[in-house]
Amino acid sequence: MLSRIAESMFWIGRYVERAEDTSRILDVQMQMMVEDPTVDIDAGVLTLLSVMGARIPDDGKPLSLTGTFNRMAFDGSEVTSIASAIGGARESARRARETLSTEMWEVINSTFRHMSSGRFRTMRLPDAFKWVRERAAVINGTADATMSRDEGWQFLVLGRSLERADMTARLVATSALTPGPNSAWPVTLRACGAYQSFLRAYRGQETDREAAEYLLLDRLFPRSVVHALTRAEQCLANLEASGQRVGFQDEAQRLLGRTRAELEYRSIGDIVTDLPGEMERLQRTCASASDAVTQRYFAHAVAMTWQGGAAR
Repeated sequence: MLSRIAESMFWIGRYVERAEDTSRILDVQMQMMVEDPTVDIDAGVLTLLSVMGARIPDDGKPLSLTGTFNRMAFDGSEVTSIASAIGGARESARRARETLSTEMWEVINSTFRHMSSGRFRTMRLPDAFKWVRERAAVINGTADATMSRDEGWQFLVLGRSLERADMTARLVATSALTPGPNSAWPVTLRACGAYQSFLRAYRGQETDREAAEYLLLDRLFPRSVVHALTRAEQCLANLEASGQRVGFQDEAQRLLGRTRAELEYRSIGDIVTDLPGEMERLQRTCASASDAVTQRYFAHAVAMTWQGGAAR
């Protein structure tokens, strides 16, 4: 496959996942900061911007809660925003237009057109976040139904899985760092679509430790970090398919495999002791793996810029 096409498929997966997960993180933060009167709004906004990798203004002016959410949702010039991610997905799809199915191109393009027309900006924030999640589901479902499981598919799912691991780590970090006396984990589980399956898995027991364990380590839940890392490893193995008998030639596969093993073989108690620090290290691993994929497969393609902490 041409490196240009492979790179475009990789970034479609990443950008769509970034838009969906950003909407999930913002939805969690909005519920916690708006509905809980004890939350320190200023501290919460700073934590949100920091975890998302967004620029924190240095003009000394107080940060507006509404202004921050609008910036992270609707501002196309903000590289970590939902609007920017959808724009990136559409541009990547345009570069790979000849290899995408007509249905896949149409759902990505129509999503972008809805945003660029200004209709997205007029939506209430809760409705906007729900709409983004629904559109991401439509895009991913269309890809699943219309794409051959060839190299293009492997790169698409690889990008999606890397971004999902990174963004789930950010979501877990925001829950651990959010100030206030009330637990953020029930809201976080609901934002991931994990609350009902979590209650079934843990038979109704609901603690912060078990919620973190589920989002990080559960092998069956598709949005958990371990599941996403495992899926990314499988894609890399399918792309490599060299019959390597000793070790791994693929640096990205080595990085992801080591990180997944460290998560799975350590006790959850060790991990939650410094959960924000652990999630930051996981994000650095995802960035390094993305760089390794770029060097191995996209070295001759036109370089794409990715900001917000996931890759540079």
